[in-house]
Amino acid sequence: MLLFLDTANLEEIRAGARMGVIAGVTTNPTLLAREGVHNPEGHIKRIAEILPGPVSVEVTSTDPEGMVQEARTLARWSEHVVVKIPTTPAGLEAMRSLKEEGIPVNATLVFSANQALLAALAGATYVSIFLGRMDDVSWDGLNVARETVEIFRRQAISCQVLAASVRHPLHVLEAARAGCPVVTMPFPVLQQMIKHPLTEIGLERFLADWRRLQASRPEAKVP
Repeated sequence: MLLFLDTANLEEIRAGARMGVIAGVTTNPTLLAREGVHNPEGHIKRIAEILPGPVSVEVTSTDPEGMVQEARTLARWSEHVVVKIPTTPAGLEAMRSLKEEGIPVNATLVFSANQALLAALAGATYVSIFLGRMDDVSWDGLNVARETVEIFRRQAISCQVLAASVRHPLHVLEAARAGCPVVTMPFPVLQQMIKHPLTEIGLERFLADWRRLQASRPEAKVP
């Protein structure tokens, strides 16, 4: 299983890379705008240098020809770039063309197993299932992820299910239980996964006991 960070913040990516548990990064226009990025190419190249794994970058065109042209440009930025294409009729057409050109695709905005299946058949490398956004409207996003994983396994489809729109650590845990090979999450969710009150209490007690032990040692006698 692989964990990605869903961010364009360089400090968060550096922190994730130092932990040694993050294998890639997903971005989108909103995340880049949030960081005030005026040079997307340079920013994506810096991300790939910090964390040389898959870096998803999204097109903004809505027609097949525009998506393909934009994807070609994005793919030249770095060998690690994976192009995010929306799961629409135009997007499926673009995915097929990009598959033929050897450009990896992350099919984004997937909200059903049907969409995921179509994107996989069109040639996507990843299908991003938006768990949190489905939860927001009382749909079971995790069930969609489970269905998709099962379909891909039964049909021997190599496309990877990527659990996205992750809101909390339980999403990560349940996505792992569902068999999703990739989960992308905001940096705060990664921090929440690490923290546990019993770990902090245990460490505090161990250190306090050690300090007491050192304080109780008799002074070494000088002959």
